[in-house]
Amino acid sequence: MNVVFAVKQYVSKMIEDSGPGMKVLLMDKETTGIVSMVYTQSEILQKEVYLFERIDSQNREIMKHLKAICFLRPTKENVDYLIQELRRPKYSIYFIYFSNVISKSDVKSLAEADEQEVVAEVQEFYGDYIAVNPHLFSLNILGCCQGRNWDPAQLSRTTQGLTALLLSLKKCPMIRYQLSSESAKRLAECVKQVITKEYELFEFRRTEVPPLLLILDRCDDAITPLLNQWTYQAMVHELLGINNNRIDLSRVPGISKDLREVVLSAENDEFYANNMYLNFAEIGSNIKNLMEDFQKKKPKEQQKLESIADMKAFVENYPQFKKMSGTVSKHVTVVGELSRLVSERNLLEVSEVEQELACQNDHSSALQNVKRLLQNPKVTEFDAARLVMLYALHYERHSSNSLPGLMMDLRNKGVSEKYRKLVSAIVEYGGKRVRGSDLFSPKDAVAITKQFLKGLKGVENVYTQHQPFLHETLDHLIKGKLKENLYPYLGPNTLRDRPQDIVVFIIGGATYEEALTVYNLNRTTPGVRIVLGGTTVHNTKSNLKSTGQFPRGSSGFRTAQQKQGELSSYSEVHKQTVNLNRRGERRRRARRPAQLALNLPAGFPHWPQVLEESLGFHACPYNPPPGSLLTPEL
Repeated sequence: MNVVFAVKQYVSKMIEDSGPGMKVLLMDKETTGIVSMVYTQSEILQKEVYLFERIDSQNREIMKHLKAICFLRPTKENVDYLIQELRRPKYSIYFIYFSNVISKSDVKSLAEADEQEVVAEVQEFYGDYIAVNPHLFSLNILGCCQGRNWDPAQLSRTTQGLTALLLSLKKCPMIRYQLSSESAKRLAECVKQVITKEYELFEFRRTEVPPLLLILDRCDDAITPLLNQWTYQAMVHELLGINNNRIDLSRVPGISKDLREVVLSAENDEFYANNMYLNFAEIGSNIKNLMEDFQKKKPKEQQKLESIADMKAFVENYPQFKKMSGTVSKHVTVVGELSRLVSERNLLEVSEVEQELACQNDHSSALQNVKRLLQNPKVTEFDAARLVMLYALHYERHSSNSLPGLMMDLRNKGVSEKYRKLVSAIVEYGGKRVRGSDLFSPKDAVAITKQFLKGLKGVENVYTQHQPFLHETLDHLIKGKLKENLYPYLGPNTLRDRPQDIVVFIIGGATYEEALTVYNLNRTTPGVRIVLGGTTVHNTKSNLKSTGQFPRGSSGFRTAQQKQGELSSYSEVHKQTVNLNRRGERRRRARRPAQLALNLPAGFPHWPQVLEESLGFHACPYNPPPGSLLTPEL
């Protein structure tokens, strides 16, 4: 189960199916990000794709010598743009690929617009998500809920993204969800509804042990997104921010123009791939080795070119040298900036206290250390508020809780009101009243013993002792010990064997620390394959931005009318979805229960063949009655 490979295969298939010749790749805002995560521009150029355009761009030139590969999300806006495009085509021929299920009525509208018969193919390729790492995906949705209830539009988008992920991995899973979260249950029901409705899409080869989809809620572990990180990928996201593999370095003092924005992609950067899960101390050592290797090669490239053989060797080695030069410059700059921020913000000391708050239960020591850091002028207001949030979550109901005093210390330090308000917001979002689990106390004899032994011998690294709650959840799931009263199955069926293929989805966003947990479990647990996804991938700032949108006093309980309203809105979004046999990358038409007809306006004789070959259903011409200007609803 490799999500990067799945999306990359889709893009490769689109380009291959369009045949030889010069091509333009026509995308929307979201699919541009989806493609850029798995392919570099230079890689696509090698496949004869010489132009990249947005479907919503108003200033595109007419280029009839190019074939158009359209990769779009099946939204109403994109369909409208495509209709305008087909009425006045700028390219010779169009291969249209939607990233999710396209409604029958939208296909009909496209057929009507294709008066010049330029469409050669219409297919569904289910790459409707951002493939971050091979085992991590995101939907790039920040703020998916209104209080504890789904935003209907984001519920629809999340359902589409999650079902597309399952289709791209060819999995028809059993579903479990976090009982304490109404949002998790709602999403589970929506995914199940799509699987039932589009059952032909999910007719994959049965495995001995069915795959499992586990849906969790971020509010069950509000601690993990608040912690500073010390592994390379997670640290870069925490301190600099990663947006679709891109890092904005424009605010770095003295940065050169070429390095104001850099790309970190494990697919195309060997150093990053080898170091993304290592801690900061190891990165420093490896950067030094990279520099030394570069210095060894550099003199050879700058020697005098005295013969044809010297010139030939220089030309052959120059691209590799240039690439290595770029890699060295990029990582030295990034690591240098991380080091500067760690020193400037006193993050080693801050992180040590964060880890104590997250992993230990000594209230007196924790309170003393937090108070000490709040008096330190090097500690920023952001980090000061974060420490108080961690204290508030851990010692929310402690008999000696000193939160009012810490809030006063924040005020005296000059911490702005927006950060002080977030302390109560984070407790409202992920406090003890909301959580379905106990994050801080061992729950059984084995866990108590482990914590006792850990206390005796100490920890290997005080900065990385925290493990996300997801680790415990997945460990119990793999061992068949995950309690059904806390994580029930949706429907009557249950797994009799331990799961092998597991998709975990976190409403409210996953983190790179949790992605590292999944990476390590995949590496150390033979026979188990886990993919992690979330509505977004959080760092502390994005998590608090999302929490800041969380209205105070909101409840997880809903009235019958509210529930019915959500059901109606979801049904409205999906009511035009048709039960056709569309298999995306494989144009199979096997085992159709009935032949389905699509009525098309007369005068478009090639569309029945296009749809028959591409989507796998039968299309027949439509002859409207005399005098009729309207076509019937589908």
